[in-house]
Amino acid sequence: MTLCTPARTTTRPRAQRPHSPPDGPRRFRIAGADLSASVAVFLIALPLSLGIALATGAPLQAGLVAAAVGGLVAGRFGGSPLQVSGPAAGLTVVTAELIQLYGWRTTCAITVLAGLTQLGLSVLRVARSALAVSPAIVHGMLAGIGVTIALAQLHIVLGGTPQSSAVDNVLGLPAQLADVHPAALAISALTVAVLLGWPRLPGRAGQFVRKVPAALVAVAGATAVATIAGLAVPRVDLPSWSSHALPGLPEGPALGIAAGVLTITLVTSVQSLLSAVAVDKLVAARADGGRGVPRSVLDRELAGQGAANMVSGALGGLPVAGVAVRSVANVSAGAVSRASTMLHGLWIVLAALLLVPVIDLIPLPALAALVMVVGIQMVSITHIRTVTRHREVVVYVVTLSGVVLVGILEGVALGIAVAISVSLHRLARTRITREERDGRHLLHVRGQLTFLAVPRLSRSLHQLPHGSDVVVELDGSFMDHAAYETLSDWTAGHLAHGGTVETTGPSGVRIADPAPADASAAHGCCRPWTPWHNHQCGEQPADHPDVATEPAEPRRTPGLHLASGIGKFQRNTAPLVREELARLAREGQRPSQLFLTCADSRLVTSMITSSGPGDLFTVRNVGNLVPLPGEESGDDSVAAAIEYAVEVLRVESITVCGHSGCGAMQALLNGGPDDPPTPLRRWLRHGRPSLERMESRRHAWARISGRLPADAVEQLCLTNVVQQLEHLRAYEPVARRLADGSLTLHGMYFHVGEAQAYLLAGADEVHSYDDVFTQVMPTGPLETVRAS
Repeated sequence: MTLCTPARTTTRPRAQRPHSPPDGPRRFRIAGADLSASVAVFLIALPLSLGIALATGAPLQAGLVAAAVGGLVAGRFGGSPLQVSGPAAGLTVVTAELIQLYGWRTTCAITVLAGLTQLGLSVLRVARSALAVSPAIVHGMLAGIGVTIALAQLHIVLGGTPQSSAVDNVLGLPAQLADVHPAALAISALTVAVLLGWPRLPGRAGQFVRKVPAALVAVAGATAVATIAGLAVPRVDLPSWSSHALPGLPEGPALGIAAGVLTITLVTSVQSLLSAVAVDKLVAARADGGRGVPRSVLDRELAGQGAANMVSGALGGLPVAGVAVRSVANVSAGAVSRASTMLHGLWIVLAALLLVPVIDLIPLPALAALVMVVGIQMVSITHIRTVTRHREVVVYVVTLSGVVLVGILEGVALGIAVAISVSLHRLARTRITREERDGRHLLHVRGQLTFLAVPRLSRSLHQLPHGSDVVVELDGSFMDHAAYETLSDWTAGHLAHGGTVETTGPSGVRIADPAPADASAAHGCCRPWTPWHNHQCGEQPADHPDVATEPAEPRRTPGLHLASGIGKFQRNTAPLVREELARLAREGQRPSQLFLTCADSRLVTSMITSSGPGDLFTVRNVGNLVPLPGEESGDDSVAAAIEYAVEVLRVESITVCGHSGCGAMQALLNGGPDDPPTPLRRWLRHGRPSLERMESRRHAWARISGRLPADAVEQLCLTNVVQQLEHLRAYEPVARRLADGSLTLHGMYFHVGEAQAYLLAGADEVHSYDDVFTQVMPTGPLETVRAS
């Protein structure tokens, strides 16, 4: 019997428990955290939406329409549950230019067409492609838009009127400074002071009042001062909704309108998708590890933004995009579902209908000052440091300058051209130096080895003396076929003349030497710099009695494969780990955790945990089972391992790791009371509590990354991990170490087909809510996935 290979089974329905009645009608419930978060986001969105509408030159109601549609439509149909959409400062320049060229009604029609284009792109599933744009280009674009916004709003802050372009605003600034409107400047200065000072209020009282958004306090304070003092400043004037302008047929040159549609599509899509990715990172960094909040589905998010833009444009609203400021506020306020985003849109609708007299009191200079500060903050010092650290500051500066001086689409195109040029320059720029040290010749190759560097590489290699000891240090991450063949052929010739060749990486660590082309002709997979595969590359001697000269079908010789693998270890790996193993031999083992997993041959614990010698104390058995204390019936091996690891080795954590397609779980599902009591069946009885837990109505079904398991086998594999963790808590040494906080428990599930690890949230707690296995991302450590 094969224990850990999947077999055909009759699977149960995914959405219904076995032997349970169908679910009743669902009730729509709103969590308290979503309600409070929606109010916090609404208080930020209301003044910002009005300010952005003012900055674009659109009707002020257009900002409220876009905010409401972004919350209700994008919030309902988008793929990022906690992202808040609405009118974005990054679209201000684009929209203002379109309004100036084609008028408001045509701009609304362009917004509808841009939304339709986004829907088409979502059908083509190209959302991930938008993330291929260099972050330096995106940050440069946003910074350029921020500079343009700040320059335009500065004229309103001073009591004047902005010009049509950033260059004209800079040229007109001296004249504006000579004709400052004192009342407008006073209201703007008050707004800026509150915006900057409110988050820095000290003390416990400051910590309490800072929960009120700074934007709301600044605008409300400026409105109160202007009203009480009777200052003569322009104010918001919301006309009647009966006269609200709706879109009309596009009027203007087809090429210009197409460019406008392309620009709106590009800016809204890239900004929304990048914001969705950032929201995922913020959610994962929360104290609860984002428990219960699914990750963003980018193609669905693109479709949701497209639907929102179509509705917003059709209702006479501004273009809609995912907004970072409001999304951060939503996540920070503890929102747990898309209900918070939708409720914030509902509050916007109610305010637009019921609070018009209050909104009409807001001074326009206060809104201009608010948007100006937002524009300045778009030039992020953190982004500048990041692009500088990655040597992409020239791409950032060119994109920023292009957006300010020419336009957004042109600036982004310039940034892409410069980014491609920089990448090609880095790919082609390879430095090769030679030096002699302690009688050995060192050839240092800095940069990527492509065919462009082959002539210089070949010349440098052939200048080395025959029969000498050579060290080739490759300080790069890429070598193409032409460079590999050049290095391989030279290595073969140098070795034939009695010399030695050692190839090292950037840190001086030895890597496999390039072999001559004919050395691996029979086994091309044995060449260095190739991915790992599940194979043995050792050659079989032609004169071995078990190997035919021309076999019709190659026969497996496990003994030879084992000997070949041991030989490769002694030749390639042993020199690299000998020093570390010698230290472990002297000091003894000090593993950090006990890793209890299945005996399945596909689970390579050191590979999936990136661990080395001395890191894990590993126990493997059929089904990764932990018998309850006293039920071992003569087999104390697992209990002995637990006691030794916890009491003697003093491990800091214990991990129970299950996996997909487990044959032990399959056998449990297919077993019956009349099965013969074989050793395998007697062992599998320790897994019956897992089967009972899965079929019980007292326990919630385990979920994997926000979805139900694919079938009953996967459900039992997940449930078994949770059940074995409970068995672990029954061991007295484990319970004692858990009580004093010196030991933690982890549940892990490895999907073999996807090569994806999932970590159980809250494994060291006894809880009654759903057990959720959360996907471990390549950039995040296991410890970031925790339970509240």
